[in-house]
Amino acid sequence: MLPYTAYLRVYQPIDAFAPRDRLHWEEYAGSTDRPRRMNALAAEHAESLGRLLATPPVVAPTEESRDAYLRRVDERLYVCPWQTRLRSWLAFTEFTAATPVLVSGAFVPKCEADRAEEGYRQWRESGAGVRPGILSSNWTIPVPWFVPFEERERCQVLSTDTTRALLYLTRVSQARRRLDRTVAVLRERIGEHAVSASTERLVDWLTLTAHPEALLELDYGGLPHLLSDDHLTADRSVAEVSEAVEALSVGDTARMTELRERITRRWRSVRALERAN
Repeated sequence: MLPYTAYLRVYQPIDAFAPRDRLHWEEYAGSTDRPRRMNALAAEHAESLGRLLATPPVVAPTEESRDAYLRRVDERLYVCPWQTRLRSWLAFTEFTAATPVLVSGAFVPKCEADRAEEGYRQWRESGAGVRPGILSSNWTIPVPWFVPFEERERCQVLSTDTTRALLYLTRVSQARRRLDRTVAVLRERIGEHAVSASTERLVDWLTLTAHPEALLELDYGGLPHLLSDDHLTADRSVAEVSEAVEALSVGDTARMTELRERITRRWRSVRALERAN
């Protein structure tokens, strides 16, 4: 888990959980020693860093995390479990698939890599059908992630160096409608090929993962610590994506292209900081 990572999180309503899990999360919400909302991401990072600094590094914990991000909306509790073990397995699978064996071996000893792969294999063969309720993206935010939201759902906090946040929150039902409309506009105006694979994966993820009454959160995560106040305040990616879709729907391709290029330039400049770093 990198410090400059953004997150897309699904918060399930408490009554969507099985009775045993529901009881755990209700007790967890009332606990005085759980990580609070503004500190939860830092706590998750610290836990991940501790595993990476161990000798040898620990790819994934032996047990699944019992921590979660929590929200209360209209006095109803919503829960987004960390799922640290599952997400670690998935991240390690992506890492090994994209990295030559000689290089990956320099980061993770073969014995630990084998342990992680065997644990993940046994978990899959057990028939576990749990999907990750959190997606992550390092150093940038994929453009499709902006589609499910509207500008009025924005929340920005730039009060101190330690408390910097930019996020959006909406209901999954609204997110799905916005995604469906965007897909329909792209197919009508440009063609089937215009719908990117990442957009299709996002639609599938929400459809298969989220309860109909769930919440969806886009959290810029560690990126606000990388970017200036002016950059964050001027970032209207959600509004610009929404406007681009509207422009395309009425055939204003010039305006759509202008907005698309503006968004691309903004996030290309952010991604470039990875190489500068």
